[in-house]
Amino acid sequence: MSFRPTLPLHKKSSTAWLARQSRDPFVKARLSSPSSYRSRSAFKLIELDDKWGRFLSCPSVRSVVDLGAAPGGWSQVVAERLGWTFDAEDNVEEFGLREEAKVQKRGSWSTELENKSTGRGKIVALDLLPIVPMLGVQTLQMDFLAPGSARVIRDALKSPQNPEGTADVVLSDMAANFSGNKIRDTQSSLDICHAVFDFAKGALTARQVDERGKVLRGGGILLLKHFAHPSLQEFRKECLESNFHLVHYIKPESSRSDSAEGYWLCRGWLGRA
Repeated sequence: MSFRPTLPLHKKSSTAWLARQSRDPFVKARLSSPSSYRSRSAFKLIELDDKWGRFLSCPSVRSVVDLGAAPGGWSQVVAERLGWTFDAEDNVEEFGLREEAKVQKRGSWSTELENKSTGRGKIVALDLLPIVPMLGVQTLQMDFLAPGSARVIRDALKSPQNPEGTADVVLSDMAANFSGNKIRDTQSSLDICHAVFDFAKGALTARQVDERGKVLRGGGILLLKHFAHPSLQEFRKECLESNFHLVHYIKPESSRSDSAEGYWLCRGWLGRA
């Protein structure tokens, strides 16, 4: 994910892309929102949280991991729902910097801004690209698929209240760059899903749900992006449905209608994988 979309090189494609952007209600909403969300995808998480029990707003949710976080739209939503507040002007100056300037100014490891208000818990956001700091969020610039990444994330989550560095919620909006080769792209999506699940099974807190499917006390939640393909359905059955109380497939209204992307919302981690 990048800070600003890259226009297609072909002039005709560029014109079509601009026309689509100008008509997109979620692009317009992002530009007009008082929260100044950094990405259109922020509205996907808002929709998912609002329509599926406000799992981020549960008071017992105090540790959240955001994978594939750049430029930070999802982390902004999480920070707001965990009680961290900030002014839209906080990031204006740096948000306009070129990537190399951001790295030079902040370094590859950015830390929390000086507190203006106190929210609850810890939020750790990770991406290959640098993320402009925001209140309440610890950002890590690194490759999630690299060896040792899970340990670094767990260390960042640790606190006196959470000495094991566990996560109540793991969010993944990660996607590999499309190559145009369907077999390769499907395998890349599957590889990411397996990597996120492997992390989640070592980091998630176990939670129970009642007979109506409501997660008790919150937590034990995995929200995982994927791209539709039969092999991904096998992953859902073998890895997700056998390890969570409930698994829902959701395609948010804010997802492009021509996109194969979807999300699995997995609730009530059983803690036995």
